[in-house]
Amino acid sequence: MHNRADLLSRLLATLRAQTTPFTEIIVIDNASTDGAPDLARRHNCRMIALTQNKGFAHAVNLGWRAADTEWVAILNSDVELDPHWNETLLGNAMNFTFATGLILDATNRDFIDGTYDLVARSGCAWRAGAGEYASASDTKSIAIAPATACLFRTHALRQLGGFDETYRSYLEDVDLGLRCLRAGFSGIYVPEAKAWHHGSATLGRWNPRVVRLISRNQLLLVARNYDRRLFYSCLATIVVGQLLWGLVALRHGAGVAWIAGKWEGLRAFRLDATPSPRLREFLNASEQEIRNRATGSYWRWYFRLTSSAPAPSPVLPVTRRDTNSEAP
Repeated sequence: MHNRADLLSRLLATLRAQTTPFTEIIVIDNASTDGAPDLARRHNCRMIALTQNKGFAHAVNLGWRAADTEWVAILNSDVELDPHWNETLLGNAMNFTFATGLILDATNRDFIDGTYDLVARSGCAWRAGAGEYASASDTKSIAIAPATACLFRTHALRQLGGFDETYRSYLEDVDLGLRCLRAGFSGIYVPEAKAWHHGSATLGRWNPRVVRLISRNQLLLVARNYDRRLFYSCLATIVVGQLLWGLVALRHGAGVAWIAGKWEGLRAFRLDATPSPRLREFLNASEQEIRNRATGSYWRWYFRLTSSAPAPSPVLPVTRRDTNSEAP
């Protein structure tokens, strides 16, 4: 949390109204200056106040490590939850490691803010369903849950080391999802569990700092998760996809921030991942779902320019592990 005490107050009200109560509410404050920490204390939350903003990933890691429960709910301070959110997710997540629900746009509740995350071969992510009209959908197994509003088993967070704090903010949840995929952990999307998200309420979607971090973290996501063979087979697609995103940033007046982020990412770029057939399969399936569902101009141009690029093939035969058996 960083400022916007008004939104925090709304979130806390929806937490208190849950039909399956939370054991404890832990609020991590990233050096707010608008009285948000005092508000949390007045609501009897356990408060961990930081003297400087070290980013979302660091704050969430402090929170789940302070919890002594089987499950933790990870929530942005700018969301509101349906009263049955916790009950619905817990009731469906017995055989899974993480869970998320339908996240709607708080300013226009007929439209989807997001559901689960998908990743193109370019290293650019898309929140499935973003911008679509909210209609009936099915429960399904997923690879990546958005940290906007989700449940996670603490044993999996401990095993994987939680969120990678070098991301600071943005795409750290996508990175965690890809590491879950490698480890054989799976999640579930339950559309009946509803939340409403105000979205980039603190800085704004095209704030230069936001754009710089996303631009940098797109490269980190590739470096941390792609092995050399996968990287070189996707190189043209990576260049096209990330350059296109830069053009979108330029159109919003954030071209300099995009360049600064890419420069930071390139300076730290080191391919260090081992081959993962699961990741290759996910990227192929994920890109196909994006092609079928995304309607924005960015994705139309992306697929026009990369349609002839071959999909990466697995380097080893894939033997699927029964991920459900790993749940305690």
